[in-house]
Amino acid sequence: MAGVSPLFDADTDGPGRVAIIDIGSNTLRLVVYDAPLRLPIPMFNEKAQCELGRGLAASGRLNPEGVLLAMNSLSRFINLSHSMGADHLELVATSAVRDAVDGPDFVAEVKRRFNLDVKVLSGPEEAQLAAMGLLSGVPLADGLLGDLGGGSLDLVALEKGSFGEQGTLPLGHLRMAEAMEKGSENAANVIANSLAELPWIKEAKGRTFYAIGGSWRALARIFISQIGHPLHVVDNFTLRRDDALRLSKIVASQRIDSLQRIPGIARRRMETLPAAAMVMDALIRTIEPQSLTFSGFGMREGQLLQILPDKLREQDTLIDACKSFSERVGRFAIRGGEILEWMNPLFEGEAIAERRLRLAACLLSDIGWSEHPDYRAEHAFHRVLRIPFAGLTHPNRVLIAEAVYVRYNGDPDSKLVSPVRSLLDPGQQAWVQVVGLALRLAHTLSGSAPGLLEQTRLKVSDSKLTLVVPEDSELFISETVERRLKTLARSLGLKGAIS
Repeated sequence: MAGVSPLFDADTDGPGRVAIIDIGSNTLRLVVYDAPLRLPIPMFNEKAQCELGRGLAASGRLNPEGVLLAMNSLSRFINLSHSMGADHLELVATSAVRDAVDGPDFVAEVKRRFNLDVKVLSGPEEAQLAAMGLLSGVPLADGLLGDLGGGSLDLVALEKGSFGEQGTLPLGHLRMAEAMEKGSENAANVIANSLAELPWIKEAKGRTFYAIGGSWRALARIFISQIGHPLHVVDNFTLRRDDALRLSKIVASQRIDSLQRIPGIARRRMETLPAAAMVMDALIRTIEPQSLTFSGFGMREGQLLQILPDKLREQDTLIDACKSFSERVGRFAIRGGEILEWMNPLFEGEAIAERRLRLAACLLSDIGWSEHPDYRAEHAFHRVLRIPFAGLTHPNRVLIAEAVYVRYNGDPDSKLVSPVRSLLDPGQQAWVQVVGLALRLAHTLSGSAPGLLEQTRLKVSDSKLTLVVPEDSELFISETVERRLKTLARSLGLKGAIS
């Protein structure tokens, strides 16, 4: 690839396919996105463990072996990006390249070899991009964000979706693992002295601490396993402060050979996990948040958002992703908004947040049409539950997944869904049942074809749920429609009728 491709043409709505190579202190990672969608699912995601920042604190220079690995990885990643048809390629470097005395030499060598510029992020820039990535999925985040890399810890105060103060500390997990080699007391003193430099972080007391970074995501996977959490999804996994302290203390005190027995985490990641856990423990004790929430989105997604036009950045991440997904997997062109409006009489007075989740369920409600009929409910449930979209808390994931499961005639009391039902309260479980049964009726009534639902309407009275159909009603009335209308009505404590 001769250089960075144009951002986007004036006649298009976005940059097309975007590739971002993140040159971190611990890893190099290539992520390819199919934009113009805001925060779409990555088409490709691969990392190379180069450890550019290993030994940096002592030598002030990049790890020589890491530099060789990085150049080889860059060659592969750049050529892959070109082969995948990336319209725009962005190379960004963080703490190690920023802090090393030979960082400029590394950047110059990349330019010489590949004719590509490397954007070396300052500490504040890196922190702001991480915050942008988080806010894309949690727009009203309130508390403190911490992004732990191999070389640094970036901290940003968040005030209900707005940036506050920010700072960068030399507490990356590679550096702290090296500090721990001199004794845990030495490492604890380094962390305490660094955190004391940012007294404003204590303003997060009683709010939420948002954890970003590969090592902390690895900790989240361990925590999920340790507490038996029913949903194995890192993004928006939330713990109370006491549980986070207890678990981080356990990991921080473990020997590497003990941690290596845990499946699903790379061996080299394990080597610095105690250091990552020690930083987390000290930070939580310092700021005393009410809870800890892990995020699967961070600096790279923030970088993508900067590339996108304003009108795409302003879209709702969850709804935009659901629309895109439904367009790719749906049978016909029935619109989620059409189903949503048709169901409105059942949900008078609902909150905006509930309407948003209901729209997401409507958009994903035809996701299982191509599956074998015997497995549609099961496959649709798992697919929605684990879908890699931002902006979904774990209870919200369960709400949408169970609603789609009921839409496909799944039994909400089955062993398949009972483990995650513990994340819902009785009111939410009732919501799932009504939404799922309404979706089932909507798809039966219309055959999932567009433009038919709007010819009918639902009417709710004190004791009756009435389906109002046109005078020429042969198209809409069948034994199955009547049966599913009555089932929906019973879930509301009403009788069903067709008029």
